[in-house]
Amino acid sequence: MKKKRRKWIWLGLTVVLLLLFGLSQFYAYIMKDQWNERNEAKELARTRAGLTEVTKAQKSVWNENEIYWVLTGKNEAGIDLMVWVRFTLEGKPAGGDNDLYAEELSKGTSEEKMRGIIADQLPDVKIERLLPGVYNGEYAWQLFYKKDGRFYYNFYRFKDGSAIGEGYSLPNR
Repeated sequence: MKKKRRKWIWLGLTVVLLLLFGLSQFYAYIMKDQWNERNEAKELARTRAGLTEVTKAQKSVWNENEIYWVLTGKNEAGIDLMVWVRFTLEGKPAGGDNDLYAEELSKGTSEEKMRGIIADQLPDVKIERLLPGVYNGEYAWQLFYKKDGRFYYNFYRFKDGSAIGEGYSLPNR
């Protein structure tokens, strides 16, 4: 009786391990393109903008012409930088002189400063997501938030934290 139980335990354990391995391989397959894009953006930021240390990499998509990987980090001199790298719909770097932009964080608005500005202007909102990106050709912070059961998008200039337009309210379901 013990041999049968031991056999079923080993069989069950083998099946669970195979399932976990299969799920991890599936996850890696699904994420491969995203990871490749991020790595290409990091490499471009290193070679063209001098970013030596990447502390954050975020993807921002607003429309088909505004797909960016935004990298935050430091250059060789230890100066904090933010670098925008534009990508195409096919997931490739757009290329060209204007498709990579780097700015010292001290010359723009950091995430912490932006959160302070938002707290002052919109005190009773729940921030769902705040990420750097591009909006209508301007380097910006994209705010997605919830207020009174509705969701909204607002955009703020990276340069000074000022609002761009009125923002968007999403329809209720």
